[in-house]
Amino acid sequence: MNVCIYIRNIEKKKIDIIKSLYQYDFYQDELKNKNKNILPNINLFKNIIKNIKLIDCIIKKNLYNYKINRLNKVDKAIIRFATMELLERKRSHKLIINEAIEITKEYSSLDNQKQHKFNNKVLHLIYEYIKKNKNDFIIKY
Repeated sequence: MNVCIYIRNIEKKKIDIIKSLYQYDFYQDELKNKNKNILPNINLFKNIIKNIKLIDCIIKKNLYNYKINRLNKVDKAIIRFATMELLERKRSHKLIINEAIEITKEYSSLDNQKQHKFNNKVLHLIYEYIKKNKNDFIIKY
């Protein structure tokens, strides 16, 4: 299947949330200091922000020989979004990871296959970690 066609089939809302997470990395301090709500009124986005410490902790535990601050902001946003979806367990982990990888192929800054392979590996590790520890997570809504 052509990646461009597949991306068009992924809900635009998901792409918008990932773009908002990308922007959040740049403006989070400004938003906290000014207490302005300039981010979109999307429940899933708000849930990700409410759980960002948990999500980042899970990501950190599953990065191999890598630190979260080394991730580029696009990939961090994609991985954060997918991690929240994996935590919610509302859809198949295979579908969640596949969509995240297709979004990585479309939006990540690297042209080679390294980035989507890296994200794929990290997301599979995150899925296994969540599955193993599923009763240990308290998600805020």
